[in-house]
Amino acid sequence: MNQTKNSFDKASLVKMGKGALISGGAVVLLYILQWLTTIDFGPYTAVAVGILSILINNVKEWRKGDLSLTK
Repeated sequence: MNQTKNSFDKASLVKMGKGALISGGAVVLLYILQWLTTIDFGPYTAVAVGILSILINNVKEWRKGDLSLTK
């Protein structure tokens, strides 16, 4: 199904919601890690959030079974 220009369909909204949950989850996870380990990432906080977002997405795909190197 193709998306109509200047509008969102249900599939697009679901994808955007999942992306928002992944990025928000990375922020929450980083603050939990900072609290548990008392490590301050300082100016590298944005880099750490980006890396955690990638890791969360990879774990999600791995659990789904779509992250395969043999494709």
